Amino acid sequence: MPHDIDDPHSQPHSHLPSDPVLRVRALETILTRKGLIDPAALDEIIDTYENHIGPQNGARVVARAWAEPKFREALLADADTVLAKLDLNGRQGEHVVVVENTPARHNMVVCTLCSCYPWPLLGIPPGWYKSDAYRARAVREPRKVLAEFGVTLPAEVAVRVWDSTAEVRYLVLPMRPAGTEGWSVEALERLVSRDSMIGTGLALQPDDASARGAQR
Repeated sequence: MPHDIDDPHSQPHSHLPSDPVLRVRALETILTRKGLIDPAALDEIIDTYENHIGPQNGARVVARAWAEPKFREALLADADTVLAKLDLNGRQGEHVVVVENTPARHNMVVCTLCSCYPWPLLGIPPGWYKSDAYRARAVREPRKVLAEFGVTLPAEVAVRVWDSTAEVRYLVLPMRPAGTEGWSVEALERLVSRDSMIGTGLALQPDDASARGAQR
């Protein structure tokens, strides 16, 4: 139904504080008082995605794709079917497309309209992914944005930016680091970062300090 937007006092959000955190808390309070949300259920959802569902799921998928050619082919051809078999297609995990980095092309994911993101694979999206600056600049100047994340690509490497929507979400399959032949899937997982699956980072190298002890 139509609403009168000329009167600022008719808009509930006009009474909310400007600070984002306070706005969220105020909205939660209003919705709770109206009986529209259950705080306990909300806390459970947040706990699930913060502590039980996260980048480790995506890392496991990437590592297996590196180690098993047939799995990789199936993942690139029809990610939804593969992820469904792994029970990784729940809330916010529908319609996933996996795009593969190659020596000639680097992929990067953004959601220009909001913050669509494959939660079952990567957990809760980081704050910068939802920021207006990232959403605008990732499309307009992707190489500059990548450089700010510490990723400098050769000029001959093309950069393709994928715009996630409610209809399709993307996961980047980063290139497998050299020198990891014979590594187990469990060991390879430690080389896969969240940012590498968004495209704002690269997979860790075997000799990276944070990857020490990965080989088994």
